[in-house]
Amino acid sequence: MHALRNRECLAALSVLADHVPVGSRLALAGRSQPPLRVARLRAEGRILEIGPGDLSLDRDEASLLLRGADVVVGEDDVAELHRRTEGWPAGLSLAARYLREGGPLAGAAAFGGDHRLVSEYVEAEFLARISHRDRVFLTRTAVLERMCGPLCDAVLEGCGSAGVLDDLGRSNLLLVPLDRRGQWYRYHHLFRDMLLAELHRVEPGLIPVLHRRAAQWHERNGEPAEALGYWMEAGAADAAGRLVGAPAFAAYQQGRVATAERWFRWLEDHGAAANQPAAAVLAAMISALTGKPGEADRWAVAAEQAAAVASLPDGSASIGPWLALMRALMCRNGAEQMRADAELAAGTMAAGSFWRDSATLYLGMAHLMAGDTGRADVLFEGAGTAGRPGGPAVGACVALAQRSLLAIAARDWAAAGRHLSQARALARDANLADYPPITILHAVAARIALHEADRPRALAEVTRAQRLRSTLTYAVPHLAVQARIELARCHLALSDIATARILLQEVTEILTRRPGLGVFAGQAADLRSELSHARSSFTLDASALTTAELRVLPMLPTHLSFREMGEEMFLSPHTVKSEAISLYRKLGASSRNQAVTRARELGLLDG
Repeated sequence: MHALRNRECLAALSVLADHVPVGSRLALAGRSQPPLRVARLRAEGRILEIGPGDLSLDRDEASLLLRGADVVVGEDDVAELHRRTEGWPAGLSLAARYLREGGPLAGAAAFGGDHRLVSEYVEAEFLARISHRDRVFLTRTAVLERMCGPLCDAVLEGCGSAGVLDDLGRSNLLLVPLDRRGQWYRYHHLFRDMLLAELHRVEPGLIPVLHRRAAQWHERNGEPAEALGYWMEAGAADAAGRLVGAPAFAAYQQGRVATAERWFRWLEDHGAAANQPAAAVLAAMISALTGKPGEADRWAVAAEQAAAVASLPDGSASIGPWLALMRALMCRNGAEQMRADAELAAGTMAAGSFWRDSATLYLGMAHLMAGDTGRADVLFEGAGTAGRPGGPAVGACVALAQRSLLAIAARDWAAAGRHLSQARALARDANLADYPPITILHAVAARIALHEADRPRALAEVTRAQRLRSTLTYAVPHLAVQARIELARCHLALSDIATARILLQEVTEILTRRPGLGVFAGQAADLRSELSHARSSFTLDASALTTAELRVLPMLPTHLSFREMGEEMFLSPHTVKSEAISLYRKLGASSRNQAVTRARELGLLDG
C-alpha cells in the first residue's frame, strides 16, 4: 500500500474495500495506514488490523530467532537484546548478524541503533523516503525521551510539530504512541540510537541547546523531574541544583533512592553541591536514612557551609528550617537539641512544605526521649496521617510504629495491631520494604506476634529486621537505638540471649557516638540488667549475621567453590571460607547444605 501514489488507484481501492463480496477477503499490507475509511470499517466490525505490536516477538520467540540464526547467547543477553529491539524482528535479525560477525557475545548490550547494520537498514528502508525537513525534525527531536507537539515546537523553535508527529506516527516510522489521544510519543530504542548518532555527527554543538530548551519547557509546565534530567544532559549544574529538591524528595518517597542518589552524585561531580544548600540538606537526610553515615555527615557540613538564603522547592523563605530539620533527624547533640531543632523547623517551615510532617515526627521522637509520651503520641498521630498525595510515607510508617509501641506500653494490643496494619499497608503501597527505617515495623510486629504466642511469626519478623538493621546506623541515632532495644526485647523473650547481647552492644556503640538520647539510654541499661540474670534455653544467631556474612550467604546454594565465590565478589578465597565457617556456626550447621537448609527455614534465603 505505501508504494501506491496514483490517486485514481487509491480511490478505486477504497471503493473496493467498501464492496467486498460476502465470503471474500481483501488483504492489504504496507508501512503506513491504508487510505480507507478505517473508522467506519472498525465500527462495523469489518476489519482486522495487524500492527507493529502484533508482529513484534516476545522473549521466547526472540530466543528462537537467535538460535535459528546459529547464535548462542545466555538468557540475560536474550533479555537485553529483546529490550533493546523491543521485539522488532528486523532488529533482532540485525543483532544476530552483528553477533555472528564478531560482536562481543558476553556483552550483547553493546548492540545498538548506532551500529552500522542498523543505520544502513533504517536509512534504506525508512529515511530514504522522507523529506529533508522531516529528517531534521527526527534527528533534532531524538534528544527527547518522550515528545508531544508543544514540546517539539519549543525545542525546535518552530510550529506545526503536532501534525508532523501525527504524520510520522501513521507512517509507521518507528514512532511509539504513549497514549490513546495521539499526543505523546517516543522513538523506538534502536531508531533513537541511530538518530542521536547522526545528530552527534552532524550538529554536535546543537545538542546542549536542545536539552536546555527541553528543560525550560518542562519546568514551565510543572514537570521538575523531566526538567532536571535535561538540565543535567545540558551540563547546567546550577540549574540542576536549583531544581533537584522536589524530584529528589519524591524519588525517595516512591522507593527510588538510587535515582535520587545518582542526581546528588552528579551535582557533586560537577562542583555544584557547595552552591546548593537545599540539595545538600536533602542529600544529607537521604544518606542518613539509607544507612550511609559518612556521606550524611559530609553533605551536612556542605549544607551548613553554603549560603544562608536559597531558592527552596517547598516555598520556605530561607534555608534555616531545612537545616534545623536535618539537625533534628541526625540528632548529633542529644534529645534536647533535637527538640529545639524540630520545633524551629515545624514553626518556620512553609505551610505547604513536604517536610512539615517530618518535622512533626522528629518533634514527637524528641518528646518521647524526654519521657513525655502523651505529647509524643499527639505528634505521632499528626505525622502518621501522611496518606495524602506527596506526604512522607516513610515518616508516616515510623510514626504509626511509634503509636503502636505506645499502645503496647499501655497494654492496648488491639490499637497496636491497627496502627501496625496501617503502617505495613503504607510501606507496601510505597515500595518501602528495603528502607532501613522500616526495621522498627518488624520489631513492633515481632512484639505483637510474641504477645499472641506466635513464635514462628516472631522469628520471621526478627529475621526480616536483620536484613535492614545493619543499614540503620548512628546517622539516625534515635531510631537506630530504639529499633535495637525493641529487637533485643524480642530476642530475650525468645531466650536468644546471645543475639540480645549483640544488639545491646550495638546500642552502646551508637550511644557512645551520639549520647543524650534520653529514656532510650535508661531502657538499654534496664535490659542489660535483665540479661545479666537471664539464662539461654534457645540460641538463634541468625540476627547476628554481619554484612560480610550476608554477602556470602546467597552464594552458598550455588555450585561455586570458595575460590569462584571470591572471584565473583572480589574477595580472597580465605576470606570467603572464613565468612562461610562463621555462617555455619551461627546457623548451627556443620556443612554447607545444612547451612542452606537452616537459612531457608529462617527466611534468609528463598526456598
